[in-house]
Amino acid sequence: MDTSVTLFGRRLKNPVIPASGTFGFGSEFAEYYDLNILGGIALKGTTLEPRYGNPQPRIAECPSGVINAIGLQNPGADAVAGEEIPRLAALFDGAIIANVGGHSEHEYVAASEKLAASPHVFAIELNISCPNVKGGGMAFGTDAETAKKLVYAVKTHIKKPLIVKLSPNVTDIAGLALAVRDGGADAVSLINTLVGMRIDLRTRRPIISVRTGGVSGPAVFPVALRMVNDVARAVDIPVIGMGGVDSAEGVLEMMMAGACAVQVGAANLVDPYACRDIVAALPEVMASYRVQNLTDIIGAAV
Repeated sequence: MDTSVTLFGRRLKNPVIPASGTFGFGSEFAEYYDLNILGGIALKGTTLEPRYGNPQPRIAECPSGVINAIGLQNPGADAVAGEEIPRLAALFDGAIIANVGGHSEHEYVAASEKLAASPHVFAIELNISCPNVKGGGMAFGTDAETAKKLVYAVKTHIKKPLIVKLSPNVTDIAGLALAVRDGGADAVSLINTLVGMRIDLRTRRPIISVRTGGVSGPAVFPVALRMVNDVARAVDIPVIGMGGVDSAEGVLEMMMAGACAVQVGAANLVDPYACRDIVAALPEVMASYRVQNLTDIIGAAV
C-alpha cells in the first residue's frame, strides 16, 4: 500500500498532519511517539507579538466535540522562528507548516516574513478567521475581497508556499476559496472551527469567558466534508481537508471529497496518540476498500 501524497512537489509519507492549535509546536508530542511517522505538522497559531490569550474559562465540552476560545496564546514570531521551529526540526524530518494569525494586514505580513525566513519551514498557513481590528472587528475570512487583499499582501512578501485556512462561518465558502486563489494562495485548508457557545445552567451565564468559541470534533465532520467537496469542485489549487477527522476512514473520506492531505485536530486533545494510530491504521483500511495508492482516490467524489 502506498500511503504517500505530494504537496507543492514534496512527497509526504502520508497525508496525516496534526492541525494547528491541537499539537503545540510539535516537539511536545515527541515524548509520546516518533514524530517522523507523520506527513507534516501544522504549528500552533503564531502572531507577530506574544499573546497571552483569552481569560479562563476558555474550553467547554459539547456533544461529540469541544469549544475553545484560547485567543491565539503564543510566544510571538521571533520566539517561534528562533526557538520552537529549530527544536522541532531537530526531531522531525517531515513538512513543517507555520500557522500565522493577526489583527491587521501589517501583523500578518510581518509575522509571515519572519516565519517563512526559517530554512525549516515548508509552507505558511494563514489563519484568516482572526478579527480585523481596523475593519470593525469582522474576521478577515468572512469577506472575499478583504481576504483576497490580505492574501495578496502576504504572498508578495514571502517565497514559501502559502496555504489559506478558510472559515466555515460564511455563506459561500467556494466563493471565498476562489477569492484567495485569485489573491495568490497556493492552496487552501478547511474548515476552521464553527462558532458556538455553551451556557452553565447553575450560573445562567456562558461557560466561555468571551461568550463564544470555535466548535471542533466529530460533530462538525459532515459539514467539513461538504465544504471540502464544494471547494474542490470550485478551485484548481490543492485542498487540505480537516474538521472532525478522528480515524483512517475519515482520512479516506476527506480525500475522496477532494483533499490531497488531511489535518487532524480535536482528536489530539482527546488522545495524544490519535495521529499515530490513524497513520498505523491507514494500510489496513486502504486494503479493506481496495485502495492501492492514496493519490488514486483524491477527488473521487468531485
